[in-house]
Amino acid sequence: MLNPVRVLVVDDHPVVHDGVALLVERTRSITIAGYARSGREAIELAAEVAPDVVLLDLRLPDMLGSEAVRAIRRQAPGTAVLIFTAHPDHAALDAAREAGAAGMVVKDVTRSDLAEAIGRAARGEALPWSAEAAEATTAKLARFGLTRREYDVLRRVALGETNTEIAAATFLSRNTVKTYLQSALQKLGARNRVEAIARASEGGLL
Repeated sequence: MLNPVRVLVVDDHPVVHDGVALLVERTRSITIAGYARSGREAIELAAEVAPDVVLLDLRLPDMLGSEAVRAIRRQAPGTAVLIFTAHPDHAALDAAREAGAAGMVVKDVTRSDLAEAIGRAARGEALPWSAEAAEATTAKLARFGLTRREYDVLRRVALGETNTEIAAATFLSRNTVKTYLQSALQKLGARNRVEAIARASEGGLL
């Protein structure tokens, strides 16, 4: 008999922990390796228990979901990360995908579908990302008047990257990065980076 897939559940709501436990308790192919309520705790636990799959909430109390994905993948390279969210149209899904997440599962998924997604992620299979999510991202950007490049710069700022780091990652000059950022701040009606990140987050962009 094959060893069960070991899953680390990351969510700051206890009801989600209980719900996932109920979903998988009758699935012999899956076992819960642990629970975490923040990104930092998830990163530490992933390094400690080396789960096969991390079921990660997109909206964490201490960091962006995409930031947690990167750190978990660094600490436990053999671990697959599945985004587990109630917001399948959230704009931050793009960033999580770029960070190395294996796919997305919505929280109202059936037990059998969740088990299947976890199993596929553990086997290294690529899971589909919602086409509707990408369309929703475009709609949200249009509502704020942001271009994709402005959004990408703003998202990287939210991850704590400096203008120099953003320039290196996007193959732009620092002046161009600064121009995109200033434009994004103006469109969001923000006076500084912190305010822009807060407004973008409230609008479901981060």
